[in-house]
Amino acid sequence: MAAPDLNASDYTAGEKARLALLIARMAKRGIADDGTGNVDQSDLQRKFERIQDQARKRKQQARKK
Repeated sequence: MAAPDLNASDYTAGEKARLALLIARMAKRGIADDGTGNVDQSDLQRKFERIQDQARKRKQQARKK
């Protein structure tokens, strides 16, 4: 799930907080699993990836300047 081309310094403080919250929510859903593995986390994963994409675009724009 982690983007290998991004470092912690590439995220804003708000993005770091949102990522931490999403990770906690994913963990909570994983704990609530009844052992079947049928927990749907796709909505949280999409949000996580969207934040990573924003940071990646910002990093690329900073390189161009």
